[in-house]
Amino acid sequence: MPDYRVTLEAAWTVKDVATTQDAIGIAVSEAGKRLHPSAKFVDVDVMGMPCPYCGDEINSALVIARTGIVGLLLSMKVFNAEGEDHAERIAKSVIGRAVRDIPLATYSITPCEAGEDPE
Repeated sequence: MPDYRVTLEAAWTVKDVATTQDAIGIAVSEAGKRLHPSAKFVDVDVMGMPCPYCGDEINSALVIARTGIVGLLLSMKVFNAEGEDHAERIAKSVIGRAVRDIPLATYSITPCEAGEDPE
């Protein structure tokens, strides 16, 4: 059975912040705290998106009325899955259990070669 790298996108809300950098820092920290007791193998990254003006990649974070929303990428390797759908269900179960009440959507599913870890 093949292994897969499953990446989920999460919409993380942060209250009482002044800047997007503060929101990003708090969101990554909170996600790490929730994941590390039971799912410390999950990688947490800030989701990027292209700037509409220059095309460079920027962080996906927004602060309005001292409330921020940050797009996070939560990635994990799923071993011995029956297929992509099975790997996705496993990842959503493991990550969803750790970060309850956070909306999750599938960002990507990449098959791993034997002994390889795609990033």
